[in-house]
Amino acid sequence: MTDDSDAAARAALVELSRELGRPDRAWAVLAEGNTSLALGDGRMLVKASGASMAIAVPGDFVAVGLPEVLALVDASADADPSGGHSQDDDEAVRALFGAAAAGGRRPSVEALLHAVCLALPGVEAVGHTHPVPVNALLCSPRASLLVDGALFPDQIVVLGTDPLLVPYVDPGLPLARVVRRMLRSRLDATGSVPKVVYLGNHGMFALGSSPAEVLRITEMAVKVAQVVLGSLAAGGPVYLSAEDVARIDTRPDELLRRAALAAGTAASASPSTNGDRS
Repeated sequence: MTDDSDAAARAALVELSRELGRPDRAWAVLAEGNTSLALGDGRMLVKASGASMAIAVPGDFVAVGLPEVLALVDASADADPSGGHSQDDDEAVRALFGAAAAGGRRPSVEALLHAVCLALPGVEAVGHTHPVPVNALLCSPRASLLVDGALFPDQIVVLGTDPLLVPYVDPGLPLARVVRRMLRSRLDATGSVPKVVYLGNHGMFALGSSPAEVLRITEMAVKVAQVVLGSLAAGGPVYLSAEDVARIDTRPDELLRRAALAAGTAASASPSTNGDRS
């Protein structure tokens, strides 16, 4: 990767991180959350541990080799498929991230899960946040309401039809190995990659083809959580039928709008033929 492309990648992550970390949104406060971007040369840029997304600068991101991280995740999974962890696991993570930090900052421990997500087809950027409405559900006995169905068309367009809910797992290697196994199972079963991974009692991961799509996914996931919470006060959510979901998911106009949103060009996209959505 050239110096110019590295600088461009860092600039893109700074912009995404600051948007996700905006104080008025309360999606990630203090040093919460992290972002990553595939560099195209077998490495990823990921937020450094302790950096604040709201005031991110280019030096707040660390380059880490994807094959090395994934090898660590897979070796750990082979050693303990139950999702547990050991002192050897902790030492392996420290050694790997210590090597990455030799030239500067230490990557966040969530870099393990970022690598798992970036290894999926079509995923080039990832954003991890803890939005209050999303966590209100993830920290409740009704977390499954986020994935039990679709409530409105734009949810389907932006988040797809197969969001993934993961029960609470200790962050780091245990979480990375469990999510890697669940994502592989989902991909085998549906042939598609979830746009959003909800982590019980923790937060969410938005998986996009670009930083722009990561932001859109996060925005819509927050709206969905707010709608679910509001619906509970009115008797509970009413999900769209499977037929209606399939129709929205495959409509030509909605496919065009989905591509425009992913690319961050929604303002110039052709209007939906529905007449009520832009």
